[in-house]
Amino acid sequence: MRWKAIARYDVGTSHQSQELPCQDYGDYGIFQDVIVGVVADGAGSAKYSDVGSELAVKTVLNCFENINQISDQQGFSQPLSQKETENVFVEIVKEVIAKLCQLASEKDYAVNDLACTLLVFIATPHWLGAMQIGDGFIVVRPQDSEDYQLLFQPDKGEFANETTFITSKDALAEMQVKVISEPQKFICASTDGLEKLAIRISDWKPFSPFFKPFEEYLEETANPEDEAEYLVNFLKSERLNARTDDDKTLLLCLWENN
Repeated sequence: MRWKAIARYDVGTSHQSQELPCQDYGDYGIFQDVIVGVVADGAGSAKYSDVGSELAVKTVLNCFENINQISDQQGFSQPLSQKETENVFVEIVKEVIAKLCQLASEKDYAVNDLACTLLVFIATPHWLGAMQIGDGFIVVRPQDSEDYQLLFQPDKGEFANETTFITSKDALAEMQVKVISEPQKFICASTDGLEKLAIRISDWKPFSPFFKPFEEYLEETANPEDEAEYLVNFLKSERLNARTDDDKTLLLCLWENN
């Protein structure tokens, strides 16, 4: 029994044409039977948002690694309450903000130059806790259900391409947190570049044909990180880029029982 996972991101055609870097970043950490996944999407208007998104993701994973090292042997194996989960994520977001402010000071940037969204989940074979600041999506499929579920409705502002970033003054107030006290078979986290392909915007329901092939890919692949061609080719495909010109990230996780 184990978690299988893979994270990949790719620059959008709009950024390629402007010779801009990919402003998305995603990664994960596995600590025994606990998996932590993180994705971030740098604000298009922020000068160094690619740096900000990478730093945000790495800071979150470092926080969880440190928590795992100093906690008792159970770590996060026992479910946390809603309030406990909120407290964990508040402290982690504060640490991310502190790291972004520190880098901004060192480099003489404005902290808003590092603006990014942030999506985080922590999952064990028994429960899941997740948070979201900004847009993008986290979709899960419970072990006892065939239906994919969207955890949070993406944060969309009044105007196009507007959302909350972790550097926003109201970031903590706008943070969404959810705890699910049942095992999850499949988890997908992504930035907003894939929203209109993966989520039915009319009712915010996941589009199952988008997710099912990725779940099957994980089922059939012994070591996804070593056999990443399928996912890489998808993110770079002309068919995908014809439907979205934004950067895109996919973080895929599967709990394997056997």
